[in-house]
Amino acid sequence: MKLQNQYLNRLLLVPWRIYTKLIHLFTQRYQKLNYHRFIKILFLATILICLLFGQVVSAQTPNATALVEQGIKEYNAGNFLNAIKNWQEALNQDRNNPSATAVVNENLARAYQQVGENKEAIASLSAAIRDYGAVGNIEQVGRMKSELAQVYSNLGQPRKAIALLCGQLVDKPKISENQPSQQIKCTPESAAQIAIKYNDKRGQVAALGILGEAYRLIGSYDQAIYYLDAAQKISPEYKSLVFNSLGNAYKSRGQLRELQADSANKASILSKQQEFTKKSVDDYQRANKYFQDSIKFARAEKQPIAEMRGLLNLIQLGSQTNKSKIINDEEFEKTLKDALKVLETLPDSATKVYGEIDLAYLQRDAKGTSPFTYCPTQLVLSSNMQLNLLENSILTSKKLQDNRLISYSNGALGHFWECSSDNEKALKNKKALKYTQAAIVAADNKLSAKDSLYLWEWQAGRILDREKRQEEAIASYQRAFDTLEDIRSDILTAERDVQFDFRDVVRPLYQTLAQSRLDLLGVGAIAGEQRANELSAVVKTIDALKLAELQNYFGNDCILSALNTKQVGELLKDNSVAFQNTGFLSSIILKGKTGILLQLPNQATKFKWIEDPNQEGTNKIVSSDKLQKKIAEFRTGLVKGKEEFNYDTTTAAELYDWIIRPMLSDIKPEKVKTLVFIQDGFLRSVPMAALYDSQEKKYLVETYAIATTPSLRLTTPKARDRSTQKALILGLTKKAIIDGKTFDALAAVPNEVSAVQSIFPNHTELIDQDFFPESFQQTLDKTTYPIIHIASHAQFGIIPEDTFIVTGKNQILTISELEKSLRNLNSKSDSVELLTLTACETAVGDDRATLGLAGVALQVGVKSAIASLWSVTDESTSQLVKTFYTNYRNAGMSIAEALQQAQIKMIHPQNLPPSEEMNPRYNNPAYWAPMIAIGNWL
Repeated sequence: MKLQNQYLNRLLLVPWRIYTKLIHLFTQRYQKLNYHRFIKILFLATILICLLFGQVVSAQTPNATALVEQGIKEYNAGNFLNAIKNWQEALNQDRNNPSATAVVNENLARAYQQVGENKEAIASLSAAIRDYGAVGNIEQVGRMKSELAQVYSNLGQPRKAIALLCGQLVDKPKISENQPSQQIKCTPESAAQIAIKYNDKRGQVAALGILGEAYRLIGSYDQAIYYLDAAQKISPEYKSLVFNSLGNAYKSRGQLRELQADSANKASILSKQQEFTKKSVDDYQRANKYFQDSIKFARAEKQPIAEMRGLLNLIQLGSQTNKSKIINDEEFEKTLKDALKVLETLPDSATKVYGEIDLAYLQRDAKGTSPFTYCPTQLVLSSNMQLNLLENSILTSKKLQDNRLISYSNGALGHFWECSSDNEKALKNKKALKYTQAAIVAADNKLSAKDSLYLWEWQAGRILDREKRQEEAIASYQRAFDTLEDIRSDILTAERDVQFDFRDVVRPLYQTLAQSRLDLLGVGAIAGEQRANELSAVVKTIDALKLAELQNYFGNDCILSALNTKQVGELLKDNSVAFQNTGFLSSIILKGKTGILLQLPNQATKFKWIEDPNQEGTNKIVSSDKLQKKIAEFRTGLVKGKEEFNYDTTTAAELYDWIIRPMLSDIKPEKVKTLVFIQDGFLRSVPMAALYDSQEKKYLVETYAIATTPSLRLTTPKARDRSTQKALILGLTKKAIIDGKTFDALAAVPNEVSAVQSIFPNHTELIDQDFFPESFQQTLDKTTYPIIHIASHAQFGIIPEDTFIVTGKNQILTISELEKSLRNLNSKSDSVELLTLTACETAVGDDRATLGLAGVALQVGVKSAIASLWSVTDESTSQLVKTFYTNYRNAGMSIAEALQQAQIKMIHPQNLPPSEEMNPRYNNPAYWAPMIAIGNWL
């Protein structure tokens, strides 16, 4: 028997409660003024809208009626697992009746979401879409697509949500602020277009609202605001809900603009800093207004859950913008009191659980990262109130039978005891471990909260460490690491704007694991095979950290296209021929000290802490802070060195003694010809080629060819046939002004271009007005160029948005546009073998900028890059580049060797014949050292 019409025609949408996986919740990007801080990790900051509380429906068929009705009773009583059991049995009885199975699958999807089983919810919603389509109920198909889109957003897959809702992902919205929502054009089969076709206003609000949120999750804030604004114009009935979501969108955009202002400040572009600061404050003020209006409408409609969400979002805004005083102290306190009052009246729900945890860890001046990665010291509520809220959250989550909520609430209470100032140390550790282990068990139940499992394993490791249970702590850290590695790509590549705060979450965990293993080695009782295994595990951890940093910086998975599935140790063994005469030096900056690992083909890994040979005892180890200051001094001396005729090698010699000399017995020049550095943090900002051996009176590059790579797993060392290579030569000679910043004319570029032309007769050139983004793309569309030489200013900023190449017509080619152009080539992805960038400029003293420089070749899909760590005279660069290309093309040298010999030529200009006369000042490393080889060094 078919379902009665009253059920076929009901609008049943799941609660629009995209409280998403913890990681995505945790870390909406761009929270701090600080260059790489994201939104504070508190639970309800991104809880969105409960648009239409989904209700389960009856299916009145002879065979399934009793089961369906019993399932509804169980569902309404909060017994979701029992409801699922009844509905699954009903589904089996009416499997050949799409009218009945459509509704049962819809019910199942809603119940699965209640217990956090999103994969099962997806399967049930997909089945419901199929069944509703089979009986011709297209209006309900559209609603189910909106509901399915919401689940995908819950899982951190907003692009799939966008495809379901509108069928397209647009860079710019095709609507204006005043355009009616009915004119929004989506594909005919999309949820939004189905709702428009059937004049289904609730369906339109749902589709456009979820669409707006999906765009917000991928960082497209303008689009998010357009679609959410269109949603709120359709019907006044849901303004509270849409206003809340609009508040989140404006807040997110404000955080982005705050970060852009900081980036402009570091780049000394005062006008842009002021512009972005003003826009940021404007966005925060609009967010404040929308949250206030959302609360007002929710109160008028007597919707306590919607009111609670608005209050919590308003509190978060005040907490995270305290310095800007968007919300003054009096307003903040009043909003907090209102939230605590409403919390007491809420029915058991996810909002209530997250609200209790959120308020328990509330800080007036938010640090901007997860409260579970450190012990907060500026909590707003008293310790007793905090404890009461967290204990209540556990009780509520158990009633709801939601393992995700059970995991979060137990983990939060475990962290409370971890950070407690209770004098009974043993007792508080016992309580902390008890609740943390309960969180782990709940998170691991059918992997219902795998995205938080790593967090609680990490927490357990810290507690065990504190109890001096080192081996158990390492095991816990390792499980946290393994779990995070499983989900890291999904998180880091979702988009830059939905990543967690990398420096405060991922990096410390990886560093803690590495340091724990290295400290264990330092005890001295571990040797032989066990020591080798521990070092191998450290190498894996360090390599994973470097990969994660790259993904985090670029915000996508492009670099993963070249990722070798084998670990570093396997690669060294399998490529021992390609790697012969090559040594790999990896650095790892840890708390208080920095380690160097040396890897050679078919040899055991060697490890040493960086030490000062002039010190004795425990003072020998160089602290990370001291090393960072010395590295900054080294870089400053190099950059300013071009002002001096004779370069002072004191600092370069000191660093050589710290980093290289301890390894000399293992890297004798007769065996090792090339050193490949895989650097960490601030060590990326300086050229190792300029380290100075005071005993031999020569620079490191005079002994070894030098290259760098972000990760050996991303490098495919392979020599290529260079006899017939084509070159695309791009150049800018004239002054350019970008966003108020002046880039000087490059007078020596014509000579540089001429030299490259002579070395590569088969070439195409685009100079000055002929070089702009469109012409670059059009040229690449016509043919493939293994060599791309760009003689222009290139800026590497602290965020990828500030990373670009200056072109003619006062335009820029962003790193994203460069990547898109090269990856759209019709030929093989590795057809571009070498990208050369001269006249580069990076943010001073910022290793994020140099991370972007180090990853540029990988990001744009080429095998190797030659680029500069800082801008030097275009005349000296022109001479260096000419010699490099001559060596590269005609002398059969590897890329690293070709660069090495070009640099040695500048170091010793007195050895050149009269025909190659060179300015003697160029022997200063300020001129030759910043040019580095990245990626494939062969």
